[in-house]
Amino acid sequence: MSSPDLLTLADLLKLDNAQLHRIVARAHPLDLDAIAGRQYQGVDLSLPPIVNKILWKTFRKTFHRDPGSPVVRGWNVRMEQRGIDGERVPMRGRDGKPITFGHYHVCSAAGIAFPRGWKGAHYLDYRVAGNKPLDWPANAGFCPLVAVNEGSMELLLGWEIFKIGPLAVPLPDYWALRLEGPLEEVVPRPCP
Repeated sequence: MSSPDLLTLADLLKLDNAQLHRIVARAHPLDLDAIAGRQYQGVDLSLPPIVNKILWKTFRKTFHRDPGSPVVRGWNVRMEQRGIDGERVPMRGRDGKPITFGHYHVCSAAGIAFPRGWKGAHYLDYRVAGNKPLDWPANAGFCPLVAVNEGSMELLLGWEIFKIGPLAVPLPDYWALRLEGPLEEVVPRPCP
């Protein structure tokens, strides 16, 4: 049973961007061993409803550590839009495989200057994961990711930042990741 002090996805859905940013600013670190081998339901918390209709409201983010590698990497999966609490069904290409995009590495944020003075332990770096040039804006992703509740990897919160050359552009866009369970399928690294 969860503690009444723990925030839930339902709580996050009620917060405005300033309140979401305060959670990001608290910067509870990730436990990389706990998230490796897991997949999360992603839920956009900030985009206007019309943008959610054009793009998506829900998605999937994954975390995987290849054997012998210290790097935790991941990718996004396009999902059929069946609502936040609806059935989780990946969209599939003609080959029957889930449609994936926006590969990233979970990197240490130590010593990096982030916008708004953010100081945390980890961020997702899309620039180093081998995405194809046409996979923009994912190629510019430089996104802080924190645990919402200290010591728990059940609910994570991300903040969208684009890194274009030396310029870091923070966006008023936040997204939650709710643990779904074990990673169902490992997707190979993209070929640059």
